[in-house]
Amino acid sequence: MFSYVLLSVFPAALLIAAANDLYEFKIPNWISATLLVACFVAAFVLGAPGRLVLQCAALAGAGLVVGFALFAFNVVGGGDAKLFAAIAPWIGLSGLVPFLINMAFSGAVLAIALIVFRKTPPLPIYAQTPWVMRLHERPKDIPYGVAIAAGGLLTFPQTPFFRLVFGG
Repeated sequence: MFSYVLLSVFPAALLIAAANDLYEFKIPNWISATLLVACFVAAFVLGAPGRLVLQCAALAGAGLVVGFALFAFNVVGGGDAKLFAAIAPWIGLSGLVPFLINMAFSGAVLAIALIVFRKTPPLPIYAQTPWVMRLHERPKDIPYGVAIAAGGLLTFPQTPFFRLVFGG
């Protein structure tokens, strides 16, 4: 039963990160930290083999390097970079390519939706919801944490931890 609770940390944290990025254009550090710590706790509790734990650590480090390189070139925000690094160990090496494809596809859908949304004139109802107005008025900003989270959620059944709990 506890394994299901541990496994639920991943989708719950991704949903919170996506909602927060959409609402405030920020992903709090505690979300990435929770994901990272929960990954290693899950590995211990689920009895993951040592090679998987080492793979998780290596993917977290590599994800941080790649994420901050993208941040340095102003491609993504710092919160996006940290979220990517915290998701990578959960995804595992075998799910990395599907995750990147799902994330890119989700990012394209998000970008197209935002372009269409921002081309329409703001409706008076937007004044009732400041986050919608903020989303409408920031033409160069894309809450890419939404796409990162969507990529992670779409890839979740392929992760090593999901397979440890549900078999496969």
